[in-house]
Amino acid sequence: MSLESAALEELIGYSFQSHRLLERALTHKSSVYEKNVENVPADNEQLEFLGDSILGFLVSDMLLSRHPSFPEGRLSKMKAHLVSASHLHEVALGIRLGDYLLLGRGEELSGGREKKALLANAVEALIAAIYLDGGMEPARGFVAGHVVGDAALPDDRLQDTDYKSALQEMAQALKLPQPRYSIVEERGPEHAKTFLVEVRVGREWFSRGEGLSKKSAGQRAAQQVLQQLSEWGR
Repeated sequence: MSLESAALEELIGYSFQSHRLLERALTHKSSVYEKNVENVPADNEQLEFLGDSILGFLVSDMLLSRHPSFPEGRLSKMKAHLVSASHLHEVALGIRLGDYLLLGRGEELSGGREKKALLANAVEALIAAIYLDGGMEPARGFVAGHVVGDAALPDDRLQDTDYKSALQEMAQALKLPQPRYSIVEERGPEHAKTFLVEVRVGREWFSRGEGLSKKSAGQRAAQQVLQQLSEWGR
């Protein structure tokens, strides 16, 4: 195992049994065309094809599980965002995937390590490689931790922000202390942690919320305290 492979594995939270698979996932077709030598791994295009299907299935499954009350139209929009080239490009940047790609000289000189489509395709190939190497659960862990996250689209972020803003405004209106947030617990592996956050308004009002980020957990806790205060203030 090379130092480069080890660094990438640490970033993605998965250790490959077959580093040949990982190497293939990182190999762009330009590298294969320019290096006409024996034992060069195949490029990642077939893995990209498989990874696209695995990604679509896992994202659909996770969204339905997390948001059972959402209508099909909203779930479809969320999925379209999460599997889009723009979002997968952000995922690739987050794990510095471009640094590890095997590119031909021409692609290298043309800025291939930063190209949106090339990086998005490499993320799909990586998902397929994880699946072939370790099965569906490691692939699910990667998708949950790096692709889906909290599945917060712009409208969801606004909604989440409103809970905390509304709680702060209500506390002021009722002449109560400002909300105080604290992390109660962190669970799970680094690539797929869940957080338990508590919010308190004075001594009497408090609640806890759980999420895949500290922010979302705090927002859920704030929503519950906001409901308590709304019922109390009636």
